[in-house]
Amino acid sequence: MKYRNAAGRLATIQSQVDAAGFLTIADLALAIGVSEMTIRRDIATLAASGRVRTAHGGVHSLAGKALVNETFQERLRQHSAEKDAIARVAVSLIGREDSIAIDAGSTTLGMLDYLPNDFSGCIVTHSVPVVSIAMGRGQFRTIALGGDVLRENASMVGPLATEAAASLRVRRFFMGASAIDHRGVYVAADIERPTKKALMEMADEVILLADHTKFSRSAPVLLCNLDELDFLVTDRDVSPAMKQQLTGADVTMIIATDGKQ
Repeated sequence: MKYRNAAGRLATIQSQVDAAGFLTIADLALAIGVSEMTIRRDIATLAASGRVRTAHGGVHSLAGKALVNETFQERLRQHSAEKDAIARVAVSLIGREDSIAIDAGSTTLGMLDYLPNDFSGCIVTHSVPVVSIAMGRGQFRTIALGGDVLRENASMVGPLATEAAASLRVRRFFMGASAIDHRGVYVAADIERPTKKALMEMADEVILLADHTKFSRSAPVLLCNLDELDFLVTDRDVSPAMKQQLTGADVTMIIATDGKQ
């Protein structure tokens, strides 16, 4: 069906994306009967007004705004290209049938955009947006840890979450952070720390996803030392001093640039 005006297309795109949760550019172009270039322009318009979130090759609904507050939405928009590249590389480290854990945060959330259609493993998470998006994607299993909802980063924390994590095991935990320096990895609030630590302990390997800005920021709560990490995926090379610290801690660094290592 073709639409004579942009308003009609925008309304239809909005309703279809809200219904599906996520749609590709190609799907929308076929359904609406316009070019992919037109769909991209329309999606940019919707994204600018905060009604959807763009992703590589597609678009996510933000209909569940109660699950993601304005602060979290703003973090999603910051350094989005860098986070996109990091997420793409992170997904390349996942096997088709792996059990993995995905942390709460704007960088780790982007991994859902790149999971292959044939991924049939299991995702363990305490992220409310990850659970929400996973419900509309693929045939993989999703385990939500439960607990009290921390609105600042739309995550589930507290004793219920940590107790649930204690009985689980995954191959890799993809973790986010607020800041990194030579002493270790930091989070913004102590209430986040127990759940992240529990997720680290249930994983065979811990992979930190962090864009370059995290190396110049500060945060008050030390989560872990560098030697508790196995991999670091970032978008730029680090300083020689930081690289030396990572090497000494036996952390493998992967630099993602435009989605390529």
